[in-house]
Amino acid sequence: MPRRALFAFLSALLLAALAVGQDAPKKPRLAFVTNCVAEFWTVGSFGVEAAKAEFGVDAVVRMPANGTAEEQKRILEDLLAKGVQGIAVSPKDPENMTALLDKVAGRALLVTHDSDAPKSKRLCYVGMDNYDAGRMCGQLVKEALPDGGAVVLFVGNLDQDNARRRRQGVVDELLDRSRDPSRFDKQDAVLKAGKYEIRATFTDQFDRQKGKAAAQDALARWSDVGAMVGLFEYEPPLLLEAVKSANRLGKVKVVGFDENDATLQGIVDGHVHGTVVQNPYEYGRKSLELLASLLRETDSKKREELLPKDRFLDIPARAITKANVEAFWADLKQKTGRK
Repeated sequence: MPRRALFAFLSALLLAALAVGQDAPKKPRLAFVTNCVAEFWTVGSFGVEAAKAEFGVDAVVRMPANGTAEEQKRILEDLLAKGVQGIAVSPKDPENMTALLDKVAGRALLVTHDSDAPKSKRLCYVGMDNYDAGRMCGQLVKEALPDGGAVVLFVGNLDQDNARRRRQGVVDELLDRSRDPSRFDKQDAVLKAGKYEIRATFTDQFDRQKGKAAAQDALARWSDVGAMVGLFEYEPPLLLEAVKSANRLGKVKVVGFDENDATLQGIVDGHVHGTVVQNPYEYGRKSLELLASLLRETDSKKREELLPKDRFLDIPARAITKANVEAFWADLKQKTGRK
C-alpha cells in the first residue's frame, strides 16, 4: 500500500476509534469510604467489586488507616477534587461532620452506610437499624447468661451514630426497657435493673492494643464478670484472647458483633456464644447500585422515586450462633472467594 494511502487508512481508523469513544457512555465515578481498616470492610470491598461488574461503574474504596475523623475528612476532600460523582460514606463523627457532609452533598451524590448522619443532606442511609441490632445482641447475652450477672461492653467510640445506638440497644434490652432509639445513657452512668448490671463501657478508639488491655483490666478488676460484649468487628477476638489468657473460658461468656473469622471460629469451638452480623458485602454493592441508578436518571421525579421510603435502605442484621454459623460462614467465603 502506498505511504499516502496507508496514512489515510490509519487516520480513518483513528477517527473511527475516537468517534466510538465519544459515543460510548461514561461509567459513573463512585467511591466507597469506610470509617477504619478492618476485615469487616474487606468484605465490603468485595461487594464494591461485584457492583463494578454488575452495574457498570468505576469505583474506589478508601479506608482511613488510623480510623480518625481527620483522615476521613481528607479522603472526602480528595475525592471531590478528583471529580467523583457519588460517594457512600460511614461517617466517623456525624455531629461534627455535618458541614463537611453537606459540602460533599452539594458537589456529588451522597449516601451514608453502616453509620448514619441524619442531620446532613445525605440522600439515603444504607444499612441496618443499629438500635434494633443492639437489642438483638442483648438477647444473645440473655441466652448466654440466663441467670443474670455483670456485663462489660466494649466499643470503638461513642461519637459514631452506629456505636451509640448499638450500645443503647444492648443496654435497653438487658434492662428490659421499652423501645426508644433516642435514649442515651452516658458512658459512666450506673446501669442496673433486674438480673443484669452493665458494669462498664470501654472505648478503645480503634486501637487494638488498648482494647485488649481494657479487657484484661476488666477481668482482673472484677472476678464476677459474667459476660463481655464486643460491639465492633475487631473487638470480640480481643475479648476471646483476654478470657483465654485469664483461664476463664466458659466462665465468662463472650458475645460479639460482626463476622470476624476468629469470632466465627469461636462460635464453632463453643467459646463465643454468638454474634450479630451485618452485611458489609451488600453495603458495598447496594450503595453503589443506588448511586449509579440516581446518576443515570435525569428526570428529578423519577430520581426521587428511586430513593427508598424514609430514606432508609434496610439491610437487616442476623444473629449467628452454633446452629447456623457453618452455613453463614460458607456463604461468606463463597462471596469473598476464600476457602
